[in-house]
Amino acid sequence: MDMTTDGIGQGLGGLALLRAFIGSGRRPGIGDSLDFDLVDVDDGFAAFEGVPGPHAYNPMGVVHGGYFATLLDSACGCAVHSKLTASQAYTSLELKVAFHKAMTHETGRVRAEGRVRSIGRRVAFAEASLMDAEGRLYGSATSTLLVFER
Repeated sequence: MDMTTDGIGQGLGGLALLRAFIGSGRRPGIGDSLDFDLVDVDDGFAAFEGVPGPHAYNPMGVVHGGYFATLLDSACGCAVHSKLTASQAYTSLELKVAFHKAMTHETGRVRAEGRVRSIGRRVAFAEASLMDAEGRLYGSATSTLLVFER
């Protein structure tokens, strides 16, 4: 599902589009699959929240690194998206993830917060942190993103 499907955010700049998407109460498919939501956006900032559980476990009985990476990548990407015009788009070129602590369903709600570090005409750099409700760090990431005209 594209975020502009069914008219959500068509013709809006990045920040307005993301706010419209939050207001719609909808999720992209990956949010349904991994049970997480875009919960907050601002200029150069985006936050996602989810509750890790058995649906995201690896065979060792802890949350798979892909869950960490998906929330961190989403936070970095949407932070950059918030800075774009209606005629711009982005794609991730690189994501470097560091895993600080294992997660299980007992971890409870986690929050990935992404922030733009710099953005130019063609390239943006962002970083994100993944924390629990008590502020304990579970993962962090840096991302390089390509910015282009649609």
